[in-house]
Amino acid sequence: MSVVNKIVNRKSSNCKLPTRVGIYGGSFNPVHFGHVGLAKWVIEHTDLDELWLMVSPLNPLKAANGTNGLTGEADLTSNFQERLAAVREAIKDIPGLKASDFEFSLPRPSYTANTLRELQKKFPDYEFTLIIGEDNIAIFDRWREYEYILANYRIFVYPRTSSRQTGGVASAEEGYTNLFPGVAVKELRFLSSAPLFDISSTAIRRSRGLQ
Repeated sequence: MSVVNKIVNRKSSNCKLPTRVGIYGGSFNPVHFGHVGLAKWVIEHTDLDELWLMVSPLNPLKAANGTNGLTGEADLTSNFQERLAAVREAIKDIPGLKASDFEFSLPRPSYTANTLRELQKKFPDYEFTLIIGEDNIAIFDRWREYEYILANYRIFVYPRTSSRQTGGVASAEEGYTNLFPGVAVKELRFLSSAPLFDISSTAIRRSRGLQ
């Protein structure tokens, strides 16, 4: 359903519906066609009214002594404005997509549970949905307050090439059922038709001789 059609349908509804906003977080260092292509697909093929690309200082799970322990990516505060501007430029012509600097006003590290709480306080009439890759849902129980996120927010999971190659626990939709035994789950939706993009920011940085 197009963004325009979703807006028309909501305006014609007899009851006031919350604005549905997807949160797609990342360092976007740098932003690439995989980020943009996925975001465009999600806004066009789900019930979301908007999708915010949440430019983050650094993923707390990857922080290790001030650096990203998985990729060597250093603290990203210094190039924040550059990354934010690049995301804005990349999505400027796609309806429904927005670049957000919301996490840079929050205490660090920027835990997703805290971000969602603060977003809900600032936008009480919005319904937020978390957009993450299947590599992250496989380790979601390592996230701070993951039970709170599962119980209070919808989660849309998109496929990742790396997870398919390694046979990750979340590489198939049917595998989600048993991921969180005994934990309340609001909605966990696998975007099985979402396109796969064989590209990563880490690979781009390495090709440029950067961390």
